Amino acid sequence: MMRTGRAPRRGSRAGALASLTLLGALAGCDATANAVERPQIVVTTNILGDVAEQVAGDSVDITTLMKPNADPHSFEISAQEAAALQSADLVVSSGLGLEEGVEQHLESAADAGVTRFVAADHIDVLPYSGDASGPDPHFWTDPARMVDVVVALDTALSDLGIESDPDAYLAELDELDAEMTAAFEAIPAEHRALVTNHHVFGYLADRFDFDLIGAAVPGGSTLASPSAADLADLASAIERSGVPTIFAESSQPDRLMQVLSDEVDIDVDVVELYTESLTPPGGGADTYLSMMRSNTERIARGLSP
Repeated sequence: MMRTGRAPRRGSRAGALASLTLLGALAGCDATANAVERPQIVVTTNILGDVAEQVAGDSVDITTLMKPNADPHSFEISAQEAAALQSADLVVSSGLGLEEGVEQHLESAADAGVTRFVAADHIDVLPYSGDASGPDPHFWTDPARMVDVVVALDTALSDLGIESDPDAYLAELDELDAEMTAAFEAIPAEHRALVTNHHVFGYLADRFDFDLIGAAVPGGSTLASPSAADLADLASAIERSGVPTIFAESSQPDRLMQVLSDEVDIDVDVVELYTESLTPPGGGADTYLSMMRSNTERIARGLSP
């Protein structure tokens, strides 16, 4: 009697364990399926990658191709990353020739039918100033234009059936714009002059009323090289303008700027800015907002009397 009574209980435990195992396996399959079904977004630059994460939130998987502290003009991608472009639901890039090293891969993905979002298609594009020619791709130095990019990206995500909520981030961009406006208005008009490694501040100058005295590297790409005549001309312009500070980008060595500083027979500081790439976490500019706030503070301090 006792043995007869125990057998069903052992059978019940075994059946229950089998049922739990089956349910666990099914749950695992569901989780895997859900992970696979999440939309895949591939973004070229880490600045746009950060913005895309703020807009799309947790509704997508985002892959950013450009590593921290890299140069958007020259970074390259692996074969695996190129394959990720081909299978993405959406590819986000800056445009206007910024991502010179990966443009062929972006075009290949588009030819394969991948949806592209080119940020520069949704802003008021400026030409380069001075000795550079062509459209300027450095639009993110103006937070108002980044608002246009965020609104357009939200629409692109919606068209693909991807949920997004840009309102909180748009409010943060408006706050950033107000902070930058206040900081730059405190700089005397005669001191609002910028000298940098290469032409990167055209949009900031347009938005906040700065003069662009020049750049050490001619043209809009860091891949160009200045001649001795270029450096001499820029040194003369610095002397004439009397700027107290010239600015070097964090993604490029500041050797050229130091040479310029030595060429000018006045006391000129060289200050590093984060202009084309975010830093690793904790590096001082690991988000678009922190990058812009850091640059604003350094520009305002460097140009104030």
